[in-house]
Amino acid sequence: MFDHNCTACGKRQLIFPSQVTSLTNTEHGIVVTYTCWCGAGQTLTTGRTAARADRVSVAA
Repeated sequence: MFDHNCTACGKRQLIFPSQVTSLTNTEHGIVVTYTCWCGAGQTLTTGRTAARADRVSVAA
């Protein structure tokens, strides 16, 4: 569950797992697609961004 400010109705609403329609991993993070209580489709990008190819990971 998370909250969001809807771009269609302008209200701040709680979004439940049943409203999530897809999760997509991208190079910019996880894109969550969901439906607001007003019926408008919305997206949220969250999570860490993917590791870039030019970065080197070092274990300490």
